Amino acid sequence: MALQALQSSGVAFRKILSHFPEELSLAFAYGSGVYRQVGPSSDQKNAMLDFVFTVDDPVAWHSKNLKKNWNHYSFLKVLGPKIITTIQNNYGAGVYYNPLVMCDGRLIKYGVISTNILIEDLLNWNSLYVAGRLQKPVKIIAMNENVALRSALDKNLKSAVTTAFLMLPESFSEEDLFIEIAGLSYSGDFRMVVGEDKTKVLNIVKPNIAHFRELYGNILQENPQVVYKIQQGRLEIDKSPEGQFTQLMTLPKTLQQQINHIMDPPGKNRDVEETLLQVAHDPDCGEVVRLGLSAIVRPSSMKQSTKGIFTAGVKKSVVYSSLKLHKMWKGWLRKTS
Repeated sequence: MALQALQSSGVAFRKILSHFPEELSLAFAYGSGVYRQVGPSSDQKNAMLDFVFTVDDPVAWHSKNLKKNWNHYSFLKVLGPKIITTIQNNYGAGVYYNPLVMCDGRLIKYGVISTNILIEDLLNWNSLYVAGRLQKPVKIIAMNENVALRSALDKNLKSAVTTAFLMLPESFSEEDLFIEIAGLSYSGDFRMVVGEDKTKVLNIVKPNIAHFRELYGNILQENPQVVYKIQQGRLEIDKSPEGQFTQLMTLPKTLQQQINHIMDPPGKNRDVEETLLQVAHDPDCGEVVRLGLSAIVRPSSMKQSTKGIFTAGVKKSVVYSSLKLHKMWKGWLRKTS
C-alpha cells in the first residue's frame, strides 16, 4: 500500500499520542510542523503540529478523552460525549478539532473523526476534507488492521491521480502533477481567500517532491493510462475522449454527481454516465472537473470553519485566526520584498 512508505516511527509523535485514549484505527500528523514547507510556514521547529485521530466509537473515545484531557475542550465539554459526537458527525466535514493545545512541550491541534465517516470521504469525496489531507504526504503514527480503511486510503490516492490527469495537458512534469494533486482539496476553499497564504500549494510541493514520489510512484507505474518516464520526471497521458471518459467513470461518486449537476440542464434529468460522456468530449473537460471539486470543497470548508468557532471556543478561535492571518501577511511581505 502506497501510504505505508510514509509511516513514521518518530518517538516524539508517539509520546504525544500516549496522552490520548488508545482506541485509534488511524492516527496521522500532517502540515508544516511535519514536512518542511517554504514561505511563511518554513519555521518547522516552532510550527504547530496537526494531528487527525480516527476512532471506531467516537462517544466512547470522547468520554475517555474528557476524563484525561478535560481542558482541551471548549464550553461544549459540559454537554458530554454524546452531544460532542453529534456535533462532530453531523456538522461540517465530520471532524471535531481541539486547537492550540500544549502537549509534551509542543503546541498541537488534533481532529477526531469516525472511521466510517473517513472511509466514506476517502471513497466518495463527500467533503474532501480529511481525504484531501491524506492526498499529501503525512506521517502515519498508528494504524490498525482495518482492511476497509486501508483499501479506502489506497483508492483515495488513485482517485487523486485520475482527477489531476483530467485537469492536465497531454504531457507534463511530476511537479505539475503533484501541484495539481495537492491543490485538489483547496479548490473553492474560502480559506484560500482569507486566512491562508495564496502560494500554499507550491510551498507544500516544492520541498517535498521526493515524498510525493514515494506516495504516488507505484500508482503511476501501475496505471495503464500513463507513460511514466521516471528518469526524466515526465508523464504522458491519453487525452482522447475515450481516455477521458474512462477516467471520468472512475471518479469518486460525489464528484461525478457534482459534475452532473453542473452540466445537466434543468428539466433534462440525464443520468450521470450520459453527462460524463458529454464532458469527455468537451475541450473544457478539466475546468468542469475543477468546478465539481469546488462545489464539494466550498460548502464543507465553510461549515467546518464555522463549527470550529464552537469546538475551539471564541478565545482560541480568535488566537488561531490571528495566527493564520499573520502567516498570510508574512507570505505577502515575502512576495513584495
